[in-house]
Amino acid sequence: FMVPIMTVVEIIGKFTKPFALAIRLFANMTAGHVVLLALISLIFTFKTLTVIGASVTMAVGSSLLEIFVAFLQAYIFTILSCVFIGLIRSEAH
Repeated sequence: FMVPIMTVVEIIGKFTKPFALAIRLFANMTAGHVVLLALISLIFTFKTLTVIGASVTMAVGSSLLEIFVAFLQAYIFTILSCVFIGLIRSEAH
């Protein structure tokens, strides 16, 4: 009596894993852009020349960190996609 229930759960799992990966990738990319926007908006919020140097420096550092995170997320996305595809193609025990 567990076979129909487990079949439905497995089918739902096969379709939700790629969406979970896509949402994770989108959230990480959006978070980096929000941080950059917040750092640059400090210039317009404080309207002083002293903030410009620190804000631009932190924004450039954050951009470099965002590039690293983008490559890392692409690598993780690829590895997890390969694992999920391999799990789909493997036969049941």
